[in-house]
Amino acid sequence: MAPDPIAPESFPISEENAPVHRRAVFSASVSGIDSHHALSPDDVAAIRTRRRRKTDDDSLRLIDDLVNRPMDPMFSDSRLVHEHRSTFAFWANRVIVFAICVVVGFAGSLFVQQLQSDPRKQVRQTLVNQLENRNDTITQLSADVNDLKSQVDQQSKKVTGNVKSDTLIQDELVNGTVAVTGPGITMTLADPIAASQADQSTSNRVGTTSNIRVVTDLDLQQLVSLMFSNGAEAISINGNRIGAQTSIRKAGGHILIGMTAIESPYSIEAIGNKSELAEQMGSAKLKSLYDSFKKAGIYPQVSTSNSITLKAAVAGDVQYAERNQ
Repeated sequence: MAPDPIAPESFPISEENAPVHRRAVFSASVSGIDSHHALSPDDVAAIRTRRRRKTDDDSLRLIDDLVNRPMDPMFSDSRLVHEHRSTFAFWANRVIVFAICVVVGFAGSLFVQQLQSDPRKQVRQTLVNQLENRNDTITQLSADVNDLKSQVDQQSKKVTGNVKSDTLIQDELVNGTVAVTGPGITMTLADPIAASQADQSTSNRVGTTSNIRVVTDLDLQQLVSLMFSNGAEAISINGNRIGAQTSIRKAGGHILIGMTAIESPYSIEAIGNKSELAEQMGSAKLKSLYDSFKKAGIYPQVSTSNSITLKAAVAGDVQYAERNQ
């Protein structure tokens, strides 16, 4: 008679010594895993129960375990067969993980970029946009005022039928309240760096100077005063008409004509006797001024024109003196 291939167990396995098959957290039977914790020193009742002498012989239990259960429970757990996943599930898992990594990386890069960016840059840009919008609004309102003033003059002329006197015309020219067209000159000057970018030959001459500076508001004021004293009837700088209430000043790093900022190169247009203005504003008559400009790396250029059109200046509140009664 052939022996039984499976040897009977000498002693039954108690529940407390039964091997526990531990599985991964993502296993299908994770919900059935029991918690196993070490006993605390304060749990006196549990310690006494564990230390209670067993009625069975421990040596016989050891022999029974070696004969009938030779495999360690942990080794038996490591031999568990993994759940078979389909190809779709395998690649779907990889795609999801890749997408999560991309999102996390993109969010991290945005966070680092935000930390490295200047928080005041957006505030400065907002202020710049507001200033540009206000300047555009002022320009548009000034144009509307000039148009309305022209309409008022036309309607007044129709009603009264009076023609403007020479004195009134001259006052309007001086105040810059009307647009004018006529012959004149154009003087162009630029900062040394801007001049070197515009003309290579000029940059070579600038490089030989030892006291290079930029054009200032005082330079423009001096040139405008010289043009008016030599017979100029109307003047504009970079398209901004010079009137009785128009200022030429420096604010920050810019030169302002009234409230409008201008940059190099500077173009000064003057209406008047073009031949006389060109002669009086040339290097022969203003040798000392041109020499000082040359030492600073500034080279004014004067050209004549048969027709120059200058728009009206920004209209302001003009008050006239009245006789005291």
